[in-house]
Parts: sequence; C-alpha cells; structure tokens
Amino acid sequence: MSRTLRILVVHGPNLNLLGTREPEIYGTTTLEEIDAMLRERAKASRAEIESFQSNHEGALIDRIQQAGSRIEGLLINPGALTHTSVALRDALAALAVPIVEVHLSNIHRREAFRRHSYVSDVALGVITGFGAQSYSLGLEALLDALRV
Repeated sequence: MSRTLRILVVHGPNLNLLGTREPEIYGTTTLEEIDAMLRERAKASRAEIESFQSNHEGALIDRIQQAGSRIEGLLINPGALTHTSVALRDALAALAVPIVEVHLSNIHRREAFRRHSYVSDVALGVITGFGAQSYSLGLEALLDALRV
C-alpha cells in the first residue's frame, strides 16, 4: 500500500455516552478510547482515521456528504438511527466507497425493533455484538476490503 488511506468513522446518537450509558449492554469503554484504539490500529496499516459523532441525524448526513471523494472507506455505528433512518441510508448509498456497519451489542438478541437495519443493505458487512471490539473487527474488515 503506497498511499495513506483515509477512513471516516461515524458514531450515531448517544454514543458520546459510552462508558456510562447502560454499561451492562454497551460496556465501559468510552468513545474516546474507541477512537484512540482505531487511530492506533489504522496507523499500523498506513491509514488515517477521522471520527465524527453527533446526536443529530442531519449533522451525520452532512458529514457523510462532505466526506465524498476525500475518503476511501467508512466505518459507521448508526446507533438508533440504524432502525429508523432512510435518510441516513440514502446518504450512505450515495458514497462510492466501502462501508462497514458496526454495533456494540448484538442487535439480533435485543428488542424486535432493533433487528432491522436500514444501513445493512448498503454496507459491505455488519459486525455486531462484540462490544468495543466490534469497531476493531469492522476496521480490519474495511482495511482488508481496501487492500484488494
């Protein structure tokens, strides 16, 4: 890999509360710790991570649209917008880069409404249920896809 890969990591609503919000479901790792872990791992693969978190659907969509052709891949945890936002899904579908969807908890072992994702059909793959490690696994999958 001769050039630096640019990867945008998007964190949806309430993920700024990681570490304190329902630790029995989401664990005790903070969002800052997840971002630091991702930056460190990416550096080893000549990749750069830019992270963005918002509790506002429009802000997430704006950031995804701004990324446009300046990124090679996107890692996203849409949070609750996974199950509700066609607009977020459409913004992701407009990107011409691989997307990996991640979730800290296993959305298929939770409430029925969490089992449907509007994002999954535009994602290369989905990693769910491994806590903060879901992000690491998602980044590995994205890096592998970008090496092809």
